[in-house]
Amino acid sequence: MHEFTPEIERVAQEILEYSLLRLKENPPLDGPKSEEELFSIVGKTITARGLGGSETLKLFTETLAPACISTDHPRYLAFIPSAPTELANLFDLVVGASALYGGSWLEGAGAVFAENQTLRWLADLAGLPEAAGGVFVQGGTIGNLSALVAARKSAQKAKPEVIRWAVACSSEAHSSIASATEVMDVDLIKVPVQPDGIMRGSDLEPALAKYRQENPGRDICAVVATAGTTNLGIIDDLPSIGKVARNEKIWFHVDGAYGLAGLANPETLKLFAGVEMADSFIVDPHKWLFAPFDACALLYRNPELAREAHTQHAGYLDTLNDADEWNPSDYAIQLTRRTRGLPLWFSLAAHGTDAYSEAIDKTMEIARQSAELIKQHPNLDLLMEPNLSIVAFTRKGWQLADYRAWSEKLLADQIGFVTPSSHKGQPILRFAIVNPWTQMSDIEAILATL
Repeated sequence: MHEFTPEIERVAQEILEYSLLRLKENPPLDGPKSEEELFSIVGKTITARGLGGSETLKLFTETLAPACISTDHPRYLAFIPSAPTELANLFDLVVGASALYGGSWLEGAGAVFAENQTLRWLADLAGLPEAAGGVFVQGGTIGNLSALVAARKSAQKAKPEVIRWAVACSSEAHSSIASATEVMDVDLIKVPVQPDGIMRGSDLEPALAKYRQENPGRDICAVVATAGTTNLGIIDDLPSIGKVARNEKIWFHVDGAYGLAGLANPETLKLFAGVEMADSFIVDPHKWLFAPFDACALLYRNPELAREAHTQHAGYLDTLNDADEWNPSDYAIQLTRRTRGLPLWFSLAAHGTDAYSEAIDKTMEIARQSAELIKQHPNLDLLMEPNLSIVAFTRKGWQLADYRAWSEKLLADQIGFVTPSSHKGQPILRFAIVNPWTQMSDIEAILATL
């Protein structure tokens, strides 16, 4: 298995040919099949003697790959899509082929150096101090959890008398915040917000006071603001929340998994005033910064606090821990890690940051034009003017069953992939436009079905 035989070389050429064609041609939309359907076609794929590389690749390309929806399709507008640059995708092949380990400086100094330059770019955009730093982790859920673990550790050192901790966030915050508090076994304070969905310091302050009054011996270790909600792209009032957090001496974390990519564009950067006050923040490059899955950038104002919370100790790790070096595994809930930040670094270094700004600007313009088309559509109502690149709207007279039936037919007809969501208990539709290949003709094709 570990020899580069003529057969392996032939399969390598087939894999490279398939990969290049996938990058060059327009991506298929495709769609899922049931487990029964797939099994009836491919049967058992794991056998004692093996199928052979060429046959297994054929099985994947002809049956399994078409049973997946292409997240880089220009009319994949559900959830938050992914639109990696061609160079980022190509360099992901290099990362896989190079067997790089990115957990320590000792083993991956060159790769860690490149990742850290990318993190430095993000920290500079956010206005964090020179000492700031962090790590690329799997996704926003791991990034948020890691930051909150560091926040609790810092709070425990400052107030060892507290018997239980809590995390405060908006009632509109991402589900990963609630998940993190469950994993950490801390309380969750969901702060009610105004009808516009924005959490402000004036909402947060009384919620913190109420929690302390009702829970003697307990305290708050972190406040989480959202910089671009997944559902609607809403940005919390970061300056006023940061001010409350500082006055209360509480860790201020900003969940910008989707939205903080907007830091890379001068116009949208202005929307995130206050992020410079954060003790930590996340942004997922696999969303709106055109990197492959999976990559979340986690940044700390003071990385030493994160290192104290996350460094693992064992005899076999002493060699790493005793050295005064930057070990990425010290800054999040992980030890083994692939160098998932390298595809973004390669693309950034090759294309330059101006190209990223232009790509973000293009998606914003498509979002603005889409909102105008929806306002002119006789059957549709725009839910709100887009803050970023998410456009949310409703279909007059429809119930949830109608939205679901439409969504299923849209995919079955290979027109697009748009799933219903909900807002304030009512079903809605939303376009998440993060792919520069999405054109107004794509939006028009989907709206024509409504």
